[in-house]
Amino acid sequence: MNKKDIANIRKQFKLDNHLLKISEIFNVYVKKESGEIYHQASQPFQLLEQEHQEMFLANFKKVLTGHLDAKLFELKFQRDAEDSTQMILYDGLQADTTEDWKEYMLNIVEKMFAHAVYDFDTVVTFIRGEYKKATKKRDSESEQGGDDEVYSHEFILCSLNKTDQPKKALLFDYIEKEFKSSSEVDPIINLASPLTGFLFPAFNDYSADVNHILYYGGKTNQPDETFIVDVLNCEEVMTAIEDKDTFQLVLQTVMGEEVDSRVISNVYEEIDKIVQENEENEEEDEAPRLDSRDIERILTVSGVEDVDTAKVEGAFKTIIDDEKHEFKASSLVPKAVKISTKVAEIAINPKDLKYVKYITYEGKRCLLVEVDEEVVVEGFRLETNTL
Repeated sequence: MNKKDIANIRKQFKLDNHLLKISEIFNVYVKKESGEIYHQASQPFQLLEQEHQEMFLANFKKVLTGHLDAKLFELKFQRDAEDSTQMILYDGLQADTTEDWKEYMLNIVEKMFAHAVYDFDTVVTFIRGEYKKATKKRDSESEQGGDDEVYSHEFILCSLNKTDQPKKALLFDYIEKEFKSSSEVDPIINLASPLTGFLFPAFNDYSADVNHILYYGGKTNQPDETFIVDVLNCEEVMTAIEDKDTFQLVLQTVMGEEVDSRVISNVYEEIDKIVQENEENEEEDEAPRLDSRDIERILTVSGVEDVDTAKVEGAFKTIIDDEKHEFKASSLVPKAVKISTKVAEIAINPKDLKYVKYITYEGKRCLLVEVDEEVVVEGFRLETNTL
């Protein structure tokens, strides 16, 4: 799923929306440490009080919120996994009765708590519903399109939330006109910050993809590998930061540790060009990925000397142990490059590194930054000196 796919389904989670119908909601309360189910309840979503519907809808939108490869990850199911979660979810979608659906979801709950122990009670919430999207916009003249013809797909969404114990508070009783301590003991379900969750199936350009699932990690750049592999039975993932760090190690292996700033600038500019061209091409749904041959071409046109296929593939093998690895292009270009010295710290767009030179002047190492405007410091224009 790309950003547009996720945004399209996320914005549908609102009250009285005919394009997204949630048929059932199933809540399972699980005791801490033991992982035992204390209570479970299922009912049609529309029978919930409107206030409760709004709180749950906000929670479901959280499960679909975050940057790709940081909080949200499209995962691929493992092949031939034993007791496959993919098949459990698929069968759950096809279930004819509520009891059958609940049974499939309880299988997933069992898998969740067979591999995790929490020091607080938790609530696992499942919904199943139908997501619709018009195949084309409605034409105002012919009055065709819109809801006349729609894509329609069923889905299951899951959210795992912690419970918080109510804090003791001092209350004022208006009737008795006296101060009292609060006597609330019921745990509060924290719907504002889901611990984790997922959407099945994944959607790509409004087509359902049952071989992939959209996973939500509660903490940025910290996907739960145990949950991904043992609960969802999916392949391991690499975060955007890990992808970028690995790419830099590959570059250092091929280019060496000392390199001209213009070359670094050219590399990032070439990658950014690929990303921008993809975003401008509306027909492209897949985020561009770069394999060893792409990296070889980028380094060659960027001015790196002595680049060949064997050298680049060798770097892939050494750093990643996978010659066929593909980097996600959008993860590789940092928003800013930081240059740190004892005197100053500079943040600069990676494409502008070509305007930075590291020189020796009168026996001293200097950082030279080329600018085309006056430099103002605390309201004062700096004098221009000619070296």
